[in-house]
Amino acid sequence: MISHTSTFSLFRAALVTLAAAMLTACGNAPDAAAQRTATTQDTHDAALIARGRYLAKAADCAACHTSPDSAPFAGGVKLASPFGTFYGSNITPDKQHGIGQWSADEFYTALHDGKSPNGQLYPAMPYTSYRQMSREDSDAIYAYLMSQKPAAVASREADLSFPFNVRFAVRFWKMLFLEDTLPDASQGHSADWTRGRYVVNALGHCTECHTPRGRFGQLDLTAPFAGGTLGRVIAPSLTPQGLAERGWSAADLTTYLATGIASQGSAFGEMHSVVHLSSQYMTPDDLRAVSTYLLGDRPSEPVRVQAEAAQSGQATQFAPGRRLYLSLCAGCHGADGEGVPHVAVPMRGNSTVRQSNPHNLIVSMLDGIAEQSFPGLERMQAMPGSASKLSDDELAQLANYLRATWGGQPADVSADSARGLRH
Repeated sequence: MISHTSTFSLFRAALVTLAAAMLTACGNAPDAAAQRTATTQDTHDAALIARGRYLAKAADCAACHTSPDSAPFAGGVKLASPFGTFYGSNITPDKQHGIGQWSADEFYTALHDGKSPNGQLYPAMPYTSYRQMSREDSDAIYAYLMSQKPAAVASREADLSFPFNVRFAVRFWKMLFLEDTLPDASQGHSADWTRGRYVVNALGHCTECHTPRGRFGQLDLTAPFAGGTLGRVIAPSLTPQGLAERGWSAADLTTYLATGIASQGSAFGEMHSVVHLSSQYMTPDDLRAVSTYLLGDRPSEPVRVQAEAAQSGQATQFAPGRRLYLSLCAGCHGADGEGVPHVAVPMRGNSTVRQSNPHNLIVSMLDGIAEQSFPGLERMQAMPGSASKLSDDELAQLANYLRATWGGQPADVSADSARGLRH
């Protein structure tokens, strides 16, 4: 027989259990909402970081900020210039040595105005081009960089001569030369052209290498894409006329940016790094847009090489160059300049051979080109340098043979030209 006391105790226990269950059920509602909010936020953050990763590659950030012997974005890349040597800085989230304490606003200011929380930035950091980047894209790159692993690597100070080592003076340089280089000019152009203009100028900062500079390192914006001379290998003209004169079509240029190889040759020097670290990762739409912008909505027909001077009435004049070519070059590039797939590019119609300035051709012959890897399984074997094998006269003879035979260029390379580039 159950007593009244026992019945009351059982009733009270049931009430407590029911209340707990009700409280638990009530508590589930806000927890589920919070979980959904967190999931949505995580999805948003993941999408933002993924977009930032793409934009960081399109902007070629790794070229200056990732050293082969260091952590990603930890800096240390050596950047030679006429004013001294710069070094890429640490842009990992490390709070002491990187940008871990920067806000998104401060990151945008660095890209747009060349000013960091620590002071003025030298224009070796291409804010002269990045200042055209949208705030949305800047924030995406910032989110991506802040998601990287911090690297406790101190940034190395630039080694510059006076007065260029006075960082405060950069303020006055900006007053004179910092300006927007991407005015609104989309009217009358296709969507591809407009997108390509943004990718080329704001992200790819192609003007930094392919535009001439003044005596103080400022871009000569009166001649955009007319070619630049910052490094050992000069950056050729990217004007529509310059590209057409070297045989480039939109399809070939798109292939070249995606793979590093086209019928006009393979990427070498700084351009190999651009393809390796940046342009190969661009979407087909962006690559098409870049080609459309550089060549124009209605591109000129690529110029075909007409002259075969060394194979015709002037064969005697070019006989010494021909002999040098057959003994040193034909084994890889073919007796008729046709090239060998997966080994060496053709000389016939080669873009470097077709440049009006023989600088890059001579430098290639002097220095050689290291073995190179390209997207996919494509490789090009090393091209040995001939600095110790050929005299200045022989270099000139070989260059003139190549230019006149397969480049459609005059045979105007002198021994003095070769001598000037030998050192």
